[in-house]
Amino acid sequence: MTLSTKIFLGLLFALTALVFVSAYLPMGSFAVSQEAQPMLAAIPKHILGLANAGIVLAVYGFLGLLGLWFSKKVGLPEIWDEKVANRQRFFRPAVIGAVCGAMLIIGDIVFSRYNTIGHFIHPPFPTSLVASLSAAIGEELLFRLFFISFWFWILSFFFRKSKTLIFWIVSFVSALAFAAGHFPAFIYLYGYKTLAEIPPVLIWEIVALNGIVALAAAWQFKKAGYLAAVGVHFWADIVWHVIWGLLLLI
Repeated sequence: MTLSTKIFLGLLFALTALVFVSAYLPMGSFAVSQEAQPMLAAIPKHILGLANAGIVLAVYGFLGLLGLWFSKKVGLPEIWDEKVANRQRFFRPAVIGAVCGAMLIIGDIVFSRYNTIGHFIHPPFPTSLVASLSAAIGEELLFRLFFISFWFWILSFFFRKSKTLIFWIVSFVSALAFAAGHFPAFIYLYGYKTLAEIPPVLIWEIVALNGIVALAAAWQFKKAGYLAAVGVHFWADIVWHVIWGLLLLI
């Protein structure tokens, strides 16, 4: 078993543990709807946590292993690539992620005047910290390690001479998919019935803010591998969800 595979498995088990722990954490404004509360209250938290963790372990584990295989086939950096310096793997993504987080805050301040809902809702602390780490590991696994690697591999068969262009087209589509993946949460949190009810300004805000993080993560994924993408996402969420979320309470 390679070092990259061992690190991947370590992150997968960490993600599984975080999902289990999340069942015990306060959700604040992210709490389930009143209609669902009686049903979920009847389920012991350890059962709910184990069920969620089991799903994550199976689905994310399978897709992550596929992503590792596809990324190696197309020549993207391995999770622990000897050609990548630790500065590229950890420090640079942290700086880029923090800058992305600051950009999200600026975007939130600007869009809050026009989007009809004001500032975005954030999970309460320490849930925000756990959510930042689990989202960084899990969402980067799905949208960068698996999605980009898989479609990059597929399209490279047909456009062998345009690999850089292919990578960025796939990364752009991945960014759109990443943003779209947040719409169900917004529909639930803000009481919309359908996607059509979301104001156009809010749709553009969701796409733009999530797109910033997604494209920055894809850039670092191409440069330094999956750990770098996780770093960008994690530090962006620390600034955005943890720090900004706490400042909004003051």
